Amino acid sequence: MPPSSPPSRLRRNARGNWRAERNDLSLGQGLPPTETAMTDATQTSTATPERRDAVVAAFMALLAERDYEAVTLADIAVRSGVSLGDIRALFDSRFAIVEAFVAGIDKAVLDGIDTDLADQDTKEKLFDVLMRRLDLLAPHKPAIRNLSRAAMRDPGLALALNGVARRSQRWMLAAAGVEVPGAGGMIRAQGLAIAFAKVVRAWLDDEDPALARTMRVLDEELAKAGRAAKTLKSVEQLAAPLKSLVCAPFGCRRRSSSWGPDAEEREAPPRGWRGDDFRDPKVTPV
Repeated sequence: MPPSSPPSRLRRNARGNWRAERNDLSLGQGLPPTETAMTDATQTSTATPERRDAVVAAFMALLAERDYEAVTLADIAVRSGVSLGDIRALFDSRFAIVEAFVAGIDKAVLDGIDTDLADQDTKEKLFDVLMRRLDLLAPHKPAIRNLSRAAMRDPGLALALNGVARRSQRWMLAAAGVEVPGAGGMIRAQGLAIAFAKVVRAWLDDEDPALARTMRVLDEELAKAGRAAKTLKSVEQLAAPLKSLVCAPFGCRRRSSSWGPDAEEREAPPRGWRGDDFRDPKVTPV
């Protein structure tokens, strides 16, 4: 009978020696590959949130001090204490750090929704949500100013930031109870992103601690959103004329639905309703 393969070194040692050697191996020296991988994965999973936060905080601190173009990944690594290799594992690019910052603001806004506003109209809820967003952005005002200036110099960056803002504003609309799927939701989110960008520009120049000017601009922009909502109730209504134009040559039968010519009459707002009046529950901002 062929001799069996010699047992591993760890098996050959006494119980006490096993423990001592295992303690030495806890740093990864000589640990079996599977156990090393498990240890590294555990350490990474527990440390990742802290390192991500450290990188984002370092990036925003540097952005507050200098232009966006001058904030390098090497500088972020030095300021955060996180190696370049770890930053690469956490973020695909420098812009991904911007996205992470915005996502963090989104979460903070959504986590702090005032339940007392549940019975308020859409305009009031949006006003509260967006003012809370500005409150959370306040400590980063210099960084936001430099990022805004960079976007004015770089159309590509401006386009990328617009995409981030549009996704963010869909969550702000959801916080206000407005969730429209598909193209209709995208149009409304884009409209709110543009409106909020105007508010941010006013906020950056507003030195009043009470933010009177900022709140006035926000109120005006939400009023414009209400007026836009009067003409843009849904994507289906916008597409109705196009559908009629396409169907006319083929004699399409009109079905009893919101596509018909009487749809506007059936869905007409109450008498005396104004486009900037958010009291109508059917009204949603752009």
